[in-house]
Amino acid sequence: MHGVEARTGQPSPSQFALLTQQRFAPFFWTQFFGAFNNNLFKNALIVLVTYHAARYAGEGSPFAGVESGVLVNLAAGLFILPFVLFSATAGQIADKYDQAALIRAIKAFEIAVMALAAWGLVAGNLALLLGALFLSGTQSTLFGPIKYSILPHMLRETELVGGNALVESGTFIAILAGTITGGYLASLGQGAAAASVGAVAVALLGFAASWFIPKTGAADPGLAIDWNPVRETLRNFRFIRGNRTVFLSILGISWFWLYGALVLSQLPDYAKSILQGSETTVTVLLATFSVGVGVGSLLCERLSGHKVEIGLVPLGSIGLTIFGADLYLESRTYLDLFLMGVFGGFYIVPLYALIQSRTPKSHLSRVVAGNNILNAVFMAVGALFAIAMIRMGFSVTAILLAAALLNALVAVYIYTLVPEFLMRFMVWILVHTVYRVRRAGLERVPDDGPAVIVCNHVSYVDALVITAACRRPIRWVMDHRIFRIPFLSFFFRTVRAIPIAPAKEDPEGLKQAYDAIAAALEAGDLVGLFPEGRLTADGEMSPFRPGIAQIVARTPVPVIPMALSGLWESVFARNPERLRNAGKLLYKRISLAVGDPVSPGAATPEHLHDLVLDLRGDGK
Repeated sequence: MHGVEARTGQPSPSQFALLTQQRFAPFFWTQFFGAFNNNLFKNALIVLVTYHAARYAGEGSPFAGVESGVLVNLAAGLFILPFVLFSATAGQIADKYDQAALIRAIKAFEIAVMALAAWGLVAGNLALLLGALFLSGTQSTLFGPIKYSILPHMLRETELVGGNALVESGTFIAILAGTITGGYLASLGQGAAAASVGAVAVALLGFAASWFIPKTGAADPGLAIDWNPVRETLRNFRFIRGNRTVFLSILGISWFWLYGALVLSQLPDYAKSILQGSETTVTVLLATFSVGVGVGSLLCERLSGHKVEIGLVPLGSIGLTIFGADLYLESRTYLDLFLMGVFGGFYIVPLYALIQSRTPKSHLSRVVAGNNILNAVFMAVGALFAIAMIRMGFSVTAILLAAALLNALVAVYIYTLVPEFLMRFMVWILVHTVYRVRRAGLERVPDDGPAVIVCNHVSYVDALVITAACRRPIRWVMDHRIFRIPFLSFFFRTVRAIPIAPAKEDPEGLKQAYDAIAAALEAGDLVGLFPEGRLTADGEMSPFRPGIAQIVARTPVPVIPMALSGLWESVFARNPERLRNAGKLLYKRISLAVGDPVSPGAATPEHLHDLVLDLRGDGK
């Protein structure tokens, strides 16, 4: 399959290179035109109903006498409703059949829906238009599970963050462009006709792009579709809850959509009452936020080092809270909205990539469908929350401040439940403020399966540096005394470190450590250790202890040699002159080199020592 071929090549130098490759570019433009068209049609309909209510809801219409504001909210509800009703079924369909073929069928359906919408616009038939809007929501519902589940079929894991960043930034730009275009076309003298032609033309462009998407194959061709949406939705959520990290990531994504919808829905009132602006001001505010999300999404690849870096998620939460709360002060509106968008990109892109990387491909579409259902429910709750606060007399700035404070509480709650997010954030901060890491040979670390990592031990932060560089979690073997240090013990337990004690000190503890290492390797984990058994006291490597030989004799797995250099001059080493190096603390350049895997039979302490020494070279 094409997805397999994509993963066997060399990593793309940049996420933008994907836009030139057939395995990704046709899909990107297909989803871009889809998001653009949905918002063109929705906004054109809203503008026409708002400013030409007599034509669409006048005498003789079943909607005669209904206020335009009610009609606008009805339209919004009709578009969201299919996500709740049909997402579970859409997820099953996306897992059962080839997704490229499904996309073409869905885009053909979009052409028919837009033709129906064009008829309704030209004829001034609001019932027809609302029906077309519901069908447009249905079309988006069918496409939704494919939008994110197809990426692991097309991209290597190292490209998931970049691919998600492009899709996310492209979606927000398409939403903005479609909203502006729909409003502009509807404002023309022949607005209904112009919007009709535009909607059908964009649907045709999306359909044309879809024909160039390569086949993906079916993720689960034997799946028997359950057409009962309630039963299938409940089954989906039971499956999702089986993976705690994925489930809480979905809750985090749904919270983002609630928070974003809550903030963006206040922009018209904010522009009018606070900024004393016009309709154009609302568009500029929306554009500022959307561009920010695009910039933040695209920055994720550079900041994450081509891997799924969930350490960016807490950073995103912090930014969303700080700059969301700052809107209350009414002094830096455009800057705050832009930075909220940037940090929103930091928040949302790694979460989508995490779900894709930790969900079996056979179930991914159904998991994404469950995510879409929760997104819709959360957005509805956010709308009810805003309505309740407005009726209680809160100002628009008070609503924005309340949303920002709630965001902080939700973030703390999620990171308490899954400390892995906070741990990765701490590691990310360390290697992006203290060190600049040169990496060589990281592709030699297997993407899955058990292995042991061995490395020279230069400083107290060696394990953190290696953890930050590797795509996979590593279970580190560490001194039992350090493991039990108050406060730090919580951190070490979170990363599932394995405490070990010398035989002379605690023979039973040593046995338990070897048992835990064997269990971890049998479970397919990466286990890391420093075979010298202690930090270097002079910058040179000590002989490797025999423990590594016992480990691979009991559980024969490959051993990955690694070498760190440049850390001897760090304040975290035992260098007697480390305090003199305190001024070099920020952005110090260090290196991590990875050698070829060593078979269990050849993994003697002496041979591994020589390999690590060669990888290290003359550096310390």
